[in-house]
Amino acid sequence: MTPANSPFGQPVDRVDGPLKVTGQARYASEFHVPGLLYGSVVNSSIARGRIVSIDASAAEAVPGVALVLTHQNRPPIASYDKPYEDEDAADGSPFRPLFNDRILYSGQPIALVVAENLELARHAGSLVRVEYASEPHRTDLLSELETMHKAPAEVPPPRGDVDGALRGAMLKLDREYSTPVEHHNPMEPHASTVHYLPDGKLEIYDKTQGVQNCMRYLEGVFGMEGKIRILSPFVGGAFGSGLRPQYQLPLAVMAALKLKRSVRVTLKRQQMFTFGYRPRSIQRLSIGAAPNGQLEALSHQAIGQTSTFEDFTEHEVEWSGMLYQCPNVKLDYQLVPLDVYTPLDMRAPGATIGVYALECAMDELAYAAAIDPLALRLKNYTERNGNEDKPYSSKELRQCYEQGAERFGWSRRSMEPRSMRDGNQLIGWGMATGVWEAMQMPASAKACMEPGGRLVVSSATADIGTGTYTVMTQIAAAAMGLPLEQVEFRLGDSNLSKAPLEGGSATVSSVGSAVQKACEELRQKLLDAAQQSPVSTFTGAKLDDVEFVDGHMRLKAAPETSVEVGQIVAVSGMLEAEARVEPGEKRNEYATATHSAVFVEVRVDESLGTVKVSRVVSAVAAGRIVNPKTAGNQIVGGVVWGIGMALHEETMIDHTLGRYMNHNLAEYHVPVNADIGEIDVIFVEEKDEIVNALGSKGVGEIGIVGVAAAVANAIYHATGKRVRDLPITMDKLL
Repeated sequence: MTPANSPFGQPVDRVDGPLKVTGQARYASEFHVPGLLYGSVVNSSIARGRIVSIDASAAEAVPGVALVLTHQNRPPIASYDKPYEDEDAADGSPFRPLFNDRILYSGQPIALVVAENLELARHAGSLVRVEYASEPHRTDLLSELETMHKAPAEVPPPRGDVDGALRGAMLKLDREYSTPVEHHNPMEPHASTVHYLPDGKLEIYDKTQGVQNCMRYLEGVFGMEGKIRILSPFVGGAFGSGLRPQYQLPLAVMAALKLKRSVRVTLKRQQMFTFGYRPRSIQRLSIGAAPNGQLEALSHQAIGQTSTFEDFTEHEVEWSGMLYQCPNVKLDYQLVPLDVYTPLDMRAPGATIGVYALECAMDELAYAAAIDPLALRLKNYTERNGNEDKPYSSKELRQCYEQGAERFGWSRRSMEPRSMRDGNQLIGWGMATGVWEAMQMPASAKACMEPGGRLVVSSATADIGTGTYTVMTQIAAAAMGLPLEQVEFRLGDSNLSKAPLEGGSATVSSVGSAVQKACEELRQKLLDAAQQSPVSTFTGAKLDDVEFVDGHMRLKAAPETSVEVGQIVAVSGMLEAEARVEPGEKRNEYATATHSAVFVEVRVDESLGTVKVSRVVSAVAAGRIVNPKTAGNQIVGGVVWGIGMALHEETMIDHTLGRYMNHNLAEYHVPVNADIGEIDVIFVEEKDEIVNALGSKGVGEIGIVGVAAAVANAIYHATGKRVRDLPITMDKLL
């Protein structure tokens, strides 16, 4: 049981906040090492074909240029010698920069210019002349549908007789929804600083969501097992873009190995559009229902794009088989290979676009059945995951609906579109459900009690701005009964205890559980150390008999029998414990998920068609919340992105060139402060003793799921116009 004064569950300020606001937190491109050279990437200007020749003579003649690296002069790379079909064994992208003369997509890296400073490298890069043999390219999803194939994804099998139920249904809907390509655009561009050590080993500062994943990737690609260390103490946002090693990392390593020098490669903002992204999608929802809105049949078909060299899949359609009670469900997921780079996981991958289509279709069904959209969802509520036919370990979605609706004032909503206004402003109220899987992955952590009573806890996880430093400090402090200022959490070093990628809202569940377990084992070691003396006041006591409070270990039955943990360590010497946790077997009998209810108010100018999201209420059930402040920030960030998805974000491609055109932050539109109104976050109380030892589910993804649908539904309520193609821009409304 958590003590009353425990930091667990408190809105603690970020422990790394002072470092960030004073500029002392250093990122991948800010670590300075002796003799550092700087690399600038040259990208292809065609979408498909091959390189006939590269003339780097002008670039190499520039004083201060150390190397122009191409496929013709790169160092030998163990994994590159394999047949292309085999790929390298390391986790990461099968795309191999500078592999050969083939061009697979526009923006592909074809050369790296390395010089004494970055400006020089970029200037010399502009002097590299490339002759191509272009081939016809295919970059338009809609034009290539005949090439689609079944996605190699775990799509749940059909249940019931969907076609028969659709034919016999009194209410029928058949709708198509589409979403565009979106790019992550974190504030910090990707960068890698490779420190070439005298013994030939590499110490690398990289922007990544998984230092050990990067290490394994490089070891496999370059055959350098045991010779690479990855460090990433701070990450300036990632949203999934750091889950895979991006191409600047192997390029920097190639250059460092060839020159036997330290090399840094930093991508420009425009180059952030030359790797993964949220894929374009086309989705078809066919729904059959009774006149009262009870679901009888649901078919969800999704088509996504992928690259010609890799199939990218995400969990896009299964949400439609689990979110509502429906006896007849059929799910299908297809991919279209295009001459583009492989897509990449982006915040709540799959759910963001799959739930958008489902929740818009549910809103359309509500109007077809003349029933309130919230009432429709309650009518089709389920306590079981229909895909797995399992009960949920916990599910407080009803409370999300109830508390969110009450806070928003949903009961005052009129059903009729265009029935609410304020002068020239059409007012619309829309809502949607959100869902995300509550994952846990194997993870390890180490806890070390130093003389003086200072606790250092560590794991090779990441903090991409989510608050990992802070919540792990809270978990450790609560477990050891210490004040926060006596606890330090270390991360972002591949030499630390094994940890999974930071993604999928699983870090607290995975690494947090490992931190708690390591501290539990450290408590036992402290008790053992205190019992070394035959006359110890703790002789014969078991771990359940003692508690750790305010830096002391004391007997529960006799609190006056107490000793400072610092004194125990002063006598015994430093004590440490390492623990590994993995998902418990009792999870196997249950489905695990986070849920939310999102309520949105929009104001649409009747004359101009401009849309303003004036209010959002997001009610979230995510188990035990370790820190309501950092968790609330995550939900707010997700809501903002959901608004951007609904109204702003779209990476536009010129299919004649096969190239993204708005590859900058001036023309790739994201919400700014002026676009955002009031955002109210509610954390619904939810107890879960099955999901993991902490009872926590994670909140990084759930904040964005359902938001775009709620905005789209609110716009329909305001205007009477249903726009099914995101983003909803003025031209589509007018």
